[in-house]
Amino acid sequence: MDFVTDRIAERLGGQSFGKDTKIYKFAMIKQAKEEARRKNPERKLIDMGVGEPDQPAGSDIVQILAEEAGKPENRFYADNGIPEFYQATARYLERVYGFTGINPETQILHGIGSKPILAMLPACFINPGDVTLATVPGYPVLSTWTRYMGGEVYDLPLTRENNFYPDFRQIPEDILKKAKLLYINYPNNPTGQTATREFYEKVVGFAKENGILVIADSAYAHLTYDGEAPLSFLSTPGALEVGIELHSLSKAFNMTGWRLAFAAGNEKMIKAYGTVKDNSDSGQFRAIQKAGIYALDHPEITDQIAEKYSRRFDLLVPALLEAGFQAAKPKGSFFLYTKAPVGAGNITFDGAEEAARFLIEEGGISVVPWSDAGEYLRFSVTFEADSAEEEERIIQEVQDRLVRLNLIF
Repeated sequence: MDFVTDRIAERLGGQSFGKDTKIYKFAMIKQAKEEARRKNPERKLIDMGVGEPDQPAGSDIVQILAEEAGKPENRFYADNGIPEFYQATARYLERVYGFTGINPETQILHGIGSKPILAMLPACFINPGDVTLATVPGYPVLSTWTRYMGGEVYDLPLTRENNFYPDFRQIPEDILKKAKLLYINYPNNPTGQTATREFYEKVVGFAKENGILVIADSAYAHLTYDGEAPLSFLSTPGALEVGIELHSLSKAFNMTGWRLAFAAGNEKMIKAYGTVKDNSDSGQFRAIQKAGIYALDHPEITDQIAEKYSRRFDLLVPALLEAGFQAAKPKGSFFLYTKAPVGAGNITFDGAEEAARFLIEEGGISVVPWSDAGEYLRFSVTFEADSAEEEERIIQEVQDRLVRLNLIF
């Protein structure tokens, strides 16, 4: 062993660190894209696997940043945030979700994106041997950091049979006794399912009955379609007693690289997060928070973004149906989750990853495979297009390419 490898923490693999030869799906996707370009350099790759907005933040938001960035009063560390941002957050929760009564001073705290918030929360609550209940497929950060802290993760599969909600009844009693956190994400990545008031009521009841804290990841909560109203977990009776909710300005306002999010909810949970955060970072740049204030006070920006995604879904669904997919328009998020084909022509796929690789290399269409609870593909409507006419042209090209592949389901 070399000097450094012998000293790497076991949570990262210890002496086995860096020796794993398994190719993970996003590395596979990158390789497949490169192969697709090599095989057909003249064919434009249509990227429907991207999990971030295709457009930058609006010029009004950018202008606020430009105005605030050079002001002397914004040069200081923000630490755990500026009061004006928290007041804007409270206004946003009331205006968009109808949720009132939150204390901006004690029940809201910002983060440098929601990913760091999820990474810090296990340090607040997980001791060795504690369990995090986490829906899968899904965003893995809270689960990864649960394991880093010596905890365990129990997966709750999201299946079509359960309408892509977790089934709490299948959790073994010994797991429930050790469970400390429940992670849920609605509208869900990748399934596109949205929460209902009845589901959130069930979550609150389950949490109270079993002494479990809820982390509701609501990064896509404002992106809903066809009359589906945005819904906040916090608006559920009893939610403030058991949980917090995370919101991201990345998805709602196209501010992905700006890294600005917030956690809101139970006062003690927010205080615990703030304690770890205070020892982890020095807060997001004040000018970015002030641009965030403008965004939060203009939720119509998100309404316009959602209209675009809804229009694209209305084009994508019939295109996928024409190619043989069992596709339906999601109620929220910018993802469409559908069963992967089992083959094409005389080729048989060994799971969703092989199907995704085939679509990328042979069809020039990039998608993301998921195999956590069945074999599925995730299509994103965040592909790059400058106009509604360009969207129609791209989706028609997607349909034509998929039909030519002779997919088998």
